[in-house]
Amino acid sequence: MDRLLGPQGRRVGLALLLLLLACLLPFLVSSYRIFQLTSALTYAIALVGLNILTGWNGQISLGHGAFYAIGAYVAAILMDRWDVPYWATIPAAGLVCLGAGFLFGLPALRLEGLYLALATFALALATPQLLKSKHLEQWTGGVQGIVILKPDAPFGLPLDQDQWLYFFTLAVALAMFWLARNLLAGRIGRALVAIREHPTAAEAMGVDIAFCKSMTFGVSAMFTGVAGALGAIVVQFVAPDSFTLFLSITLLVGIVVGGLASLSGAIWGALFIQFIPNVADQISKAAPWAIYGLFLIACMYLMPTGVAGLLRAAAARLGRAPPGP
Repeated sequence: MDRLLGPQGRRVGLALLLLLLACLLPFLVSSYRIFQLTSALTYAIALVGLNILTGWNGQISLGHGAFYAIGAYVAAILMDRWDVPYWATIPAAGLVCLGAGFLFGLPALRLEGLYLALATFALALATPQLLKSKHLEQWTGGVQGIVILKPDAPFGLPLDQDQWLYFFTLAVALAMFWLARNLLAGRIGRALVAIREHPTAAEAMGVDIAFCKSMTFGVSAMFTGVAGALGAIVVQFVAPDSFTLFLSITLLVGIVVGGLASLSGAIWGALFIQFIPNVADQISKAAPWAIYGLFLIACMYLMPTGVAGLLRAAAARLGRAPPGP
């Protein structure tokens, strides 16, 4: 049967099975677990965006928490000030972050490697302070932040607020993963990898490096902004201190643990950054971050190419294994 289906058929079957499991989960776990799973989905979208920039294009960013914050505040301000429907704030946040990322990417063209990382590091440091600024306080709420309401299920669906928000986030995540896959599977993806591997050769082949790098930064920020908008709706609250440098570092940890240049790695990375801190806290209340650090060291030692890389290697070995009796 496996020979008839082929590798592609098995992948489709596995994807459908995982989607069915994802749809059943909200009916099998508590509201708190649903909240955690929904948060993991938002992180997965942000990790896809950062992975496009770092994994595929080779640009290191320590400031994507800033774009997550921009997306979150766009959603919160639109819902709080103008009563914009929550679903309409998602594309609005994506477009704003697309523009912000593209504009930030233009001056960053002169920077590479650690210099670009330092510039984005400065962006991550500055964003919380800017959100607390008195000049923006009438919009951002200053240090008090903005409280927003969690949406109810539409059309009389028999779902509570947490379940509906999970399914809504899952639908957006599937759409964003589909968009990323289509972007990376064709000429754009090959151009990004060519720029990462050998920019001089890529330019000789006709790739517009300046535009590609800036646009990649913009698209990456767009994904992260969509995730930030969803995160704000899930948490029902935004405040400057929720978007510190630690968030940017956490996103970078997620793509490394999950696997660079891997869409499935974004899911594994999101599960890691969402659940491992809780596991570490349960193991040791006195030093949870020490336990978290041990988990991280173990992942890097045992899975240097990330979870996705480990699974690919395991699948390749199984594929080369001789058939059983």
